[in-house]
Amino acid sequence: MSHMGTRAQHQVALREYVAEVLKHAIYEKGEVLNVVVAEAPDLPGCFTQGSSFEEARENLIDAVEVWIMSALQCGEDLPVVNECRLAISEIPYRTRGVRLSKLSPLLRGIVTGRRTSG
Repeated sequence: MSHMGTRAQHQVALREYVAEVLKHAIYEKGEVLNVVVAEAPDLPGCFTQGSSFEEARENLIDAVEVWIMSALQCGEDLPVVNECRLAISEIPYRTRGVRLSKLSPLLRGIVTGRRTSG
């Protein structure tokens, strides 16, 4: 029996899942405004912008994390990206197995309900 064309999915931590999503990221110069638009096509509706490529990439990382947390809070299944599935622990709703110290400040604020400036 041949398994060609069939690749096994494996579970990964949040950091690796985000890195896999970013491998397919699309960056385009804005048509009207002087911005760089960044999109994560693996996550429908996940896009942002920045004044430079670097800023757009940093903003996209935050947008990807927020998209993931929102999907998890709504009970949605996350898409498999490059045969990677986010490993999720079944523990209390507020953190879903992610240590808050490992999250970006923006995402940590959303998860805890405490927004931070900067």
